[in-house]
Amino acid sequence: MLGSSPLVAFVSTTDLDRARRFYEETLGLEFVEQSAFACVFRADVTTLRVTLVDEVAVAGYTVLGWRVDDLDRTVETLASRGVVFHRYDGMDQDPAGVWTTPGGDRVAWFSDPDGNTLSLTQFREV
Repeated sequence: MLGSSPLVAFVSTTDLDRARRFYEETLGLEFVEQSAFACVFRADVTTLRVTLVDEVAVAGYTVLGWRVDDLDRTVETLASRGVVFHRYDGMDQDPAGVWTTPGGDRVAWFSDPDGNTLSLTQFREV
């Protein structure tokens, strides 16, 4: 029933202006609008609502991710904009923080200013 309906993704923030700067300027998402309750962005065909909350409940897992064609270039660009990529104990990550899955996909993780874990994935070409 919902397979052909556009997806709207949500992430929370305690500071809309700070979140807007991060998602628009650092990540390069297209800004759509801001209200007293949320900032809205477009990422390709997906709408992202960054919603204002009193306190962000930081999850211990990825809450939002992007599929990218060139992970190395994307990581390099974001790192030049101040994004710090996570390193996890027990994971064989390269110097940039990229982990290659047993199936050959490549993943890098980072956080937004509220501590939400975000990811980039380059899927192995089959």
